[in-house]
Amino acid sequence: MLTGILVLSVIVSILEQTTIGKKQQRKKRRSTTKKITVPRRTLRNPKTDEAILASKLSDLSGAEFERLLALYFRDQGYTVHEVGVGGNDGGVDLVIIDRRGEKTAVQAKCYADHNSVPVQTVRELVAAKRNHDCILSLLVTTSDLTRPAKKEAEQFKVDYWHGGLVEQKLRAWGKWQPGKKVPRQASIARSDIMKAHKEVAAAATSMTCKCGALMVKRLSKQGEEFLGCSKFPSCRHTKTI
Repeated sequence: MLTGILVLSVIVSILEQTTIGKKQQRKKRRSTTKKITVPRRTLRNPKTDEAILASKLSDLSGAEFERLLALYFRDQGYTVHEVGVGGNDGGVDLVIIDRRGEKTAVQAKCYADHNSVPVQTVRELVAAKRNHDCILSLLVTTSDLTRPAKKEAEQFKVDYWHGGLVEQKLRAWGKWQPGKKVPRQASIARSDIMKAHKEVAAAATSMTCKCGALMVKRLSKQGEEFLGCSKFPSCRHTKTI
């Protein structure tokens, strides 16, 4: 009887250890296969249009490069729809419409020189342009296309601008001036704001009413400050601060 109990307990212990081991292996497998989220360049604080026009292409995020192209195409007489704002472009970043009403789907890729645009990007653009009712398609990149991507672009009549051509067009435009110093907006210190408030309050409390009495600060039912006569309720004259 005791032998049977001991054997049973050993079996139960082995089964428990096996189950725990399997759970640990599953957890380990999940942790190793878990995707590593790399912060995208588009998540940083976006630059103003003025700062974008003064930045090198290598210093722009994907969203900022799209914005630069939007400014460029508007000055060329196109109506521009920025459909790729927020990253959910579906293969199209801009839809530009010329004076004849002809629509072109634009995909912008802000890559480093050593990163070429793959063939998959061309295929996505070809498929996505139909969703925006576009006849033409244009791929604009700060680098270049891979050989298969160029072949695909030629086959499906996708026009493309490589980095050198992009810079040439932007410089000819005249508004893009990389390296130009952008003046910073003057910031007001909190101490200066508080000082200004005190000066206003002091000036307000030194004001006199029509009756000759001093005006004092009061609060309305809505919680807003105003000036009221110190002889209230005999004098009900008020002034806004």
